Amino acid sequence: MQLIDRPIPGDALQRLLAARIPPALARLYAARGVTQLEQLDYRLQQLPDFTRMKGAAAAGQLLADCLQQGKRILIIADYDADGATACAVAVRGLRMLGGIVDFLVPNRFEYGYGLTPEIVELAAKRQPNLLVTVDNGIASLDGVAAAQARGLPVLITDHHLPGPQLPEAAAIVNPNQPGCDFPSKALAGVGVMFYVLLATRAALRERGHFTPENQPNLATLLDLVALGTVADVVPLDALNRSLVYQGLRRMRAGQACSGIRALAEAAGRSLDFAGHYELGFVLGPRLNAAGRLEDMTIGIQCLLSDDPAQTRRWASELEQLNQARKDIEADMQEVALNRVDLEQLGQQHSIVLYDRDWHQGVVGLLAGRLKERFHRPTLVFARGQDGLLKGSGRSIAGFHLRDALDWVSKQHPDLLHKFGGHAAAAGLTLAEADFPRFAACFEDVAQQWLQPAQLQRQLETDGTLPPHELTLPLAEALESQVWGQGFAEPVYRGYFRVSSQRVVGERHLKLQLTSADGQAFDAILFNQVDFLPDRISIAYRISINRYAGRSRLQLVVQQWQSAESMPQ
Repeated sequence: MQLIDRPIPGDALQRLLAARIPPALARLYAARGVTQLEQLDYRLQQLPDFTRMKGAAAAGQLLADCLQQGKRILIIADYDADGATACAVAVRGLRMLGGIVDFLVPNRFEYGYGLTPEIVELAAKRQPNLLVTVDNGIASLDGVAAAQARGLPVLITDHHLPGPQLPEAAAIVNPNQPGCDFPSKALAGVGVMFYVLLATRAALRERGHFTPENQPNLATLLDLVALGTVADVVPLDALNRSLVYQGLRRMRAGQACSGIRALAEAAGRSLDFAGHYELGFVLGPRLNAAGRLEDMTIGIQCLLSDDPAQTRRWASELEQLNQARKDIEADMQEVALNRVDLEQLGQQHSIVLYDRDWHQGVVGLLAGRLKERFHRPTLVFARGQDGLLKGSGRSIAGFHLRDALDWVSKQHPDLLHKFGGHAAAAGLTLAEADFPRFAACFEDVAQQWLQPAQLQRQLETDGTLPPHELTLPLAEALESQVWGQGFAEPVYRGYFRVSSQRVVGERHLKLQLTSADGQAFDAILFNQVDFLPDRISIAYRISINRYAGRSRLQLVVQQWQSAESMPQ
């Protein structure tokens, strides 16, 4: 793996230093595109107004009508963590505003994705007056038409890229729809729904239903917004960082909803110092496990209930589902790794795999694992119904996965039954008999679009850190910030001597490292038991090891290689 230092624009760095940002933080911010202090102002008052989002005001008026007229609203959810949190935000928020609200989440294995005619038929049995999609709907042309035929209006809230034609919905709120000038195109589905609630509350306030003094505090929903935003791996632009920052602040203050607290408790994690790791790698996967293996209803119920005993039971079920998901994924990964021909891979620009025994709900995770390991755009398929394969893909920088599938569909119009997604991830359906032809076509586009240099794995670092800056206060400062997709957690590089090392937890190395100037640092290398050489060059993250009431600086080794001598 090649280590590449992030460039630091000098003008931006100087402005941040002039604003009295500490040098270590100023360098990090400048390297991540921050040019002025306002981009680090995460107060809710600084959020862009909902009036700038196309369709939001109309959606607010539509929902305000329903609320004041006592009409029944049915939320049509999606089966991932973004869809689950968006559904919980919609139900909780509309109930706070006085609405009669329920939800329906499709079983992915029976109904597939989005508002389909079949889901409309199922929803109609609930006798709603309005359907509201969350984290889906922008591509549901047939579903919206089916609802219209029943006289059932549809409000679409979504964030996915639209196709050439939009559904004939009563209102559409999606920052990525044509003609929307909202400054952030990176909102997750849960963030879009939060903005719709802001618009609805404003509409009710204009009608005298609320005053600024007695209106519900929608900020209480930001723990859910933060979870869905990080779990969906959307870019953390300034707006998303603000939403996540405020949500984490609530969690750390003990104000998370009962479901989030129960999920963390079941995982054996504290929310006192929650960050993007807890959201993306602890809570998110446990919530996603329901949608991957069974039905997301249990996950949404966990997020909606305020009964601690009930949420503990649901969180326990989600914990068991997540363990089952891990076991299934491990078995699938073993089969997949045996399928990858490392010699042939050197000539390939993509990985496309299928096994009839693989689980449809886990193929996306497997694609992500293989992409990370081999640094190739990866698509993994499992059997669906009626002779069809359901595939999920993950991609590398510089290769827009949805655009690649669109290119394949245009070159071979009979090949793909359905596809959708974005640059980094996508899903598709094709006939089982067409799998070999698709794999060849996808490899063709990968060969055309990717240069060999793009297939070399790189790790961006923030350079070397002066020893006097490598301190516990810096670790605490970094921990208080928001890091994640598009605003990467800092990674540094440096040379150290290995003073001591031992295996802990049966599969990790606990290290004592010494810098060139003689300073000693605790460090850990996860998932390795083979001892390291005496001198190493490493890429590392800075963390805090809290144990028995004490906090110690700890380096988390990301990559290492032998170093023959220490630099002077």
